[in-house]
This record gives sequence, C-alpha cells and structure tokens, in this order.
Amino acid sequence: MLCVTYEDAPLLDDLLPWSVAPLRLGRSWPMAPDAASLKARWAAFVRSEGAEREALLRPSRSRTLTSSVAALPGQSGGTGRLAAESGPCPEPVRVLHGPFDEQWLIPDHRLIDSARPELWRVAGPQQLFLVEPGHVPDASGPALVATALLPDGRSPAGRPGRIRPLYRRPGGEEPNTAPGLLELLGRRFGQDVTAEALLTWTLAAARRTAAGCRVPLPADPDIWAHGVELGHRILWLHLRTGERPKLPGGRRPYVRAALPARPGELLYDREEEALHLGDGLISPVPPAAWDFHVSGVRVLELWFERRSGAGQAEGLDALRPSSWPQAWTSELLELITVLALLAEVRPRQEELAQAAAAGPVTAGELRSAGVLPVPAAARRPASVLDHHEEGPGGQFALL
Repeated sequence: MLCVTYEDAPLLDDLLPWSVAPLRLGRSWPMAPDAASLKARWAAFVRSEGAEREALLRPSRSRTLTSSVAALPGQSGGTGRLAAESGPCPEPVRVLHGPFDEQWLIPDHRLIDSARPELWRVAGPQQLFLVEPGHVPDASGPALVATALLPDGRSPAGRPGRIRPLYRRPGGEEPNTAPGLLELLGRRFGQDVTAEALLTWTLAAARRTAAGCRVPLPADPDIWAHGVELGHRILWLHLRTGERPKLPGGRRPYVRAALPARPGELLYDREEEALHLGDGLISPVPPAAWDFHVSGVRVLELWFERRSGAGQAEGLDALRPSSWPQAWTSELLELITVLALLAEVRPRQEELAQAAAAGPVTAGELRSAGVLPVPAAARRPASVLDHHEEGPGGQFALL
C-alpha cells in the first residue's frame, strides 16, 4: 500500500475557521435520554423551596438561584431568578450528546453554565454542524461527527473538541469557509463547489493528526466527485433522517428475547453476533458495530451506560423512566445498523484519503492563492442585527 502523509494537507481549522467550544452544563439533570424525565425533574424543582431548591439545582460559580442571565436565542426559557421560578418546564429540545447519542435538553440558560448562545443563534433547518471529538493518540473511529441537531460537543475522552457550524448566519446563509476557498476549488474542478459539498468531502476524507484534524484536498475533479458522493452517504448515516438504513443482504438486528424493565449489564457474544442486555437479546449485531469507537470509547457501551442507571443517581438525576422504554430499543436497533454501515465504508475512506493526498491541493497552494491565512474576522461569529433577544430579567437587547 502506498505510504502517504498528510502533513501538508490543510487543517480543518483553516477550512471551516469559525468554531465554538463545547457546551458546559455544570449539572447533569437538565439533560436526559427522554423528555418526560426532564419535565418531571423540572416539576420537582419548582415544587421545592429554599435550601432544598438550592441543593436540587447544584449551584456553580456560574449559576445559582439568583443568577440573572439572558434567554437562549430562539427558546422560551425564563430570565427571572430561579429562586422565584414556578412556571412550566420549557419544552425540551433534541440535542446531540457526544457522538451518535441523541438526547433531550431543557433549553433554559439559567440551568447551563456555558450554553454557547452563538450556536443557538445559527441553529435551524438549514444548518449542519461538524463536531471534532477530543484527540486521543492512536484511537480509532471517525475524525468528525455531523449533525443537524444542536450538539453539546461532548467528547467521550481526551481533550475537548470543537463545534463547527456550516453556516455563519441563520437560514443557511454565509458559509463558514475560508474566504475564497469555494471559488478556488470551483475553478480547479470546473464546477460550482458548495459549502455542503465541502462538508461531505471533509466527512469522507478528514484525518486526525497530532497537529489537529487535516483535510486532504484533491487536485483531480474525479476524486473530488467520488469523495463528495461517499461523504453524502456518510452524512445520511450520521443524520439518520428519511428512510431507515438497512444492513446489506437483508440482515437487520432484531429483539430475540424481550429486554427486562431495567437491564443491568451489556455483554457481547462475538461468535453468535448477539448483544445481551440483562436477560434481553438482540441479534445479529455485527462485530464492526460493537467495535465502533470514538476517541477511544466504545459507542454502544457508552450509549447503554447513559440509559441503564448504572451507578447511583442522586437528586433530580434519579427521576428517570421506571422501565426501559420501547423508544430506546428502537433507537438502539437503528444505532447498531448505523455503526455497522459506517464501519463498512471505512476502507473506501482510507483509499479516498490516500488518493487525495497523493496529488493534493496543499496548504502551501492555498497560501499562494491568498486563501490562507484566514482573516481573523472569519474566526469570529457573524453579527446578528435583525432581531431582539430577551435579556436578564425580561429586558430586551438588540444584538
């Protein structure tokens, strides 16, 4: 096999220059795998008073019962002090909690230490996010995860990663790309190059290195077209929208033995390709799905751990489903399929990255063309000047 290095491939940090640090909740109870538990936690919180309410909140240096903060953009969370809060729970929103784990979050800024409002401002139907997991040396797994949900950017292990919106403004406006990059690639390939095409190529070809995530860009338009097509399939699997993915040959994981009300452990039988959840049984589960890791952590084990009640939950975290919901089983079956299919395309990704790196558009060429270095303004969020947001205590501020 041809030995190719990626040292002169441009950094993702230069191609999609505006990035945001992960959210920092400061307390775990405003997030859960099901929305009903969040509403029950909120109800218990607003029923409490005084010292009990303070203990349930789990105050931090950033958030206490008397903190005064602005509302999250586009959300209905209150801005009055939590000490006096008695209203209904803000409607939970679907978020991506680390790689491949869709959960629910109470979108109330008073409960979140660092909510990254700039991400909430640009979220919407046309937005996509790339999440760069924390770097773990020699760890297997994808370099990036894509989502249409607002991601918290949580990394299973290693250093915190980064969140990169595809667009800098709501409504899919102003691509978050190095100025001049799309035009340069368009001239190189003899076709219009869109921000989404760059994103799909990046999903297919990006590689983690000690210096950061690098994206080899090909000089050959045929290689580019192949990578964009492969990246579209990867994006579809990451987003899990539309038609449900299926394993080849008509294979699909089924529940062979009913899952117990509270499965206590997760075990995998490689020979039988069977996943045991307590006395429950799901098969076939391809070894590639079980072996799928991100940042050195097995995805299926982490997904199960967050739902199984492993460990001693305290305070509001203890309010959770009394039995394993059917919806979680459906999510698990789909996740197994997605991970197996993503593992299946990895060899094609390796071939693509090597083909691109063998005859690349280098970082040096981008510098010669004036695309690099990226202007400082491109690394900052765009100004939003056309709407009001509710500030602390119900005051409105024009941003």
